[in-house]
Amino acid sequence: MVIHYNSSKQGAEDLISELASDFPEQKFITIQCNLANGYETEKLIPQVVSETGQFDLLVNNASVFKKSYLIETTVELMDEHIAVNLKAPFILMRDFANICKKGNIINLVDTRISSNKSNFAIYSLSKKALWDLTRMAALELAPDIRVNAIAPGITLPPEGENEKYLSNLAENIPMKRPGGLDPVLKSLDYIIENDYLTGQLIFADGGENLGFKV
Repeated sequence: MVIHYNSSKQGAEDLISELASDFPEQKFITIQCNLANGYETEKLIPQVVSETGQFDLLVNNASVFKKSYLIETTVELMDEHIAVNLKAPFILMRDFANICKKGNIINLVDTRISSNKSNFAIYSLSKKALWDLTRMAALELAPDIRVNAIAPGITLPPEGENEKYLSNLAENIPMKRPGGLDPVLKSLDYIIENDYLTGQLIFADGGENLGFKV
């Protein structure tokens, strides 16, 4: 397994240590790449293959998540979100298809794609586009490559916020609690194990996509 990171080298190495302890029979490595840079991103899949050989699962979960309404969104903020949240997955999916040729692609979108709330405007738009890309790729790349998506909801706090922020948000969703990472991991397992599933979206969001309870 390859763990990608940009600037969080220590966090990636800590994760590798934890995984190696839990799964001593498997090999884990880290690879640094700035996904905001398209030229660096194009080198990532070939580098992974040169380090580990062919692989059969690509999970696109890197994301920029910054608050900004439409009327506040600068060109720089727009470019930052599109580069990481849409352009990088596009490049990685393309290269995975051309080099690895078979397997699974799973894209992490967001429950926000089901609404038109604009407080994270460009983030939401980039994730809506990633969902459309997921369906387009699922049609083109089948049957050798299955492409699906997961839409988490209240999972991790945005930059500058804490768990109390999540708990307050969760008061208005059907399940009334933050989900954490566990629903996402279980959804990953389900997609991988169901080999007839492609072009689908799992809302691992505690029902948030249904609307807020009042």
